[in-house]
Amino acid sequence: MATENPPQLTLADIDLSDLRFWARPLDERARAFAILRAHPEPVFSTLPKLPFLPQSPGSWALVRHEDVTEASRNPEVFSSEPSATSPADMPRWMDKYFNSMIDMDDPRHAKIRRIVSRAFSPRMLAKAEDDIANRAARIVDELIATGDGDFVSRAAARLPVEVICDMLGIPARHHRRVVDLTNIIVGYSDPEYVGATVEYSGGTPKLGRVDTVRMLGTIASAGWRLHRLAAQLGRERRATPTDDLTSALVNANVDGERLSPREFATFFLLLVVAGNETTRNAIAHGLKLFTEHPEQRELLLADFDGRIAGAVEEIVRYSSPVIFMRRNLTRDYEMNGHTYRKGERVTLFYWSANRDESMFSDPDRFDITRSPNPHVGFGGPGPHFCLGANLARREITVMFRELFTRLPDITAGEPDRLMSGFINGYKRLPCTFTPPATSSAPAAP
Repeated sequence: MATENPPQLTLADIDLSDLRFWARPLDERARAFAILRAHPEPVFSTLPKLPFLPQSPGSWALVRHEDVTEASRNPEVFSSEPSATSPADMPRWMDKYFNSMIDMDDPRHAKIRRIVSRAFSPRMLAKAEDDIANRAARIVDELIATGDGDFVSRAAARLPVEVICDMLGIPARHHRRVVDLTNIIVGYSDPEYVGATVEYSGGTPKLGRVDTVRMLGTIASAGWRLHRLAAQLGRERRATPTDDLTSALVNANVDGERLSPREFATFFLLLVVAGNETTRNAIAHGLKLFTEHPEQRELLLADFDGRIAGAVEEIVRYSSPVIFMRRNLTRDYEMNGHTYRKGERVTLFYWSANRDESMFSDPDRFDITRSPNPHVGFGGPGPHFCLGANLARREITVMFRELFTRLPDITAGEPDRLMSGFINGYKRLPCTFTPPATSSAPAAP
């Protein structure tokens, strides 16, 4: 929602490495990225030195759609190694928890993707279809029964985590723990989750040694606990195979290739994080967007089946739940007039690319009929395009079908935003609605 009398921004006011930038109102952030896209040269951000962390050389900000897509299509130049998800390198001892296929190049990446892609085949997704619908109906039943409250914890977060946990064979008693641990991992810059606050003095960020140890320890502990859960499930499924995804992955043999226990554990962690956080934030943003744009809600309800696919793509474009990924230059490379040097880093800002005026007409308008819609909300084209994109689309579709069929007047209040430059997330989002006369689920529209 736009702020009254927004402050005038100049290039000098924009520092993408400053955590305070990511706390700005979303419309102010959008104006900042418009300034960066209009600038003839990419902007370089220098990251601050923090205790116990390797000094980062900083990175170039890729903010235009054409730059983000070109870099995505050229992984041999724009490498995901050693890291794709963190602006700065983490200590090497944390690699064993977080160095997953998203942080790999071929041939390691291709090997793991060949094996795990079976989990997202049309057959596997069709198998999950009824389960997704049944879970969404039960979640809305319980939302109705308890009344107004936090939409994130009671609806948006529940569907994706329950679906992915069920696919992996994670028992229901662990679902809450999975949510809590993934909150820590993606909320690594939010004091609520990691217990450390970056202070600023004269524009310079300060994070003390004690706070740094607390932050790293909290994140590493979350990774270790998820690895331990993966190891336990993996051992059980090797001994007694079942029909769940964990069993399929730990017993898979594709052209003589198997996942090592560590490869399975890191993919397991990636799956529960990406399969939970991205979709839950798209659902939460979707309710907020339909609240702020009631004409788009009316348009959707007038022809739900005909318009929901476009609505899902527009929610993902407009909200861009994953704000960026990092790439690392393997050689000198010229792109759109700028020469990037071997060893430099670039940040692919999907959030900005999805608002690029040269690619999208009136990009700051939420329009569920937008076509074409070549957004990069599931990552750019290339080998790292999101494996779970179709599962996410299905979950978003099913949740809004259930919500708007049974609670057509449900609206969202003001969110409590995640303090993050990586995930455009809502920690909490109040919702209100008029309970229906009966809570039994009617037929879908």
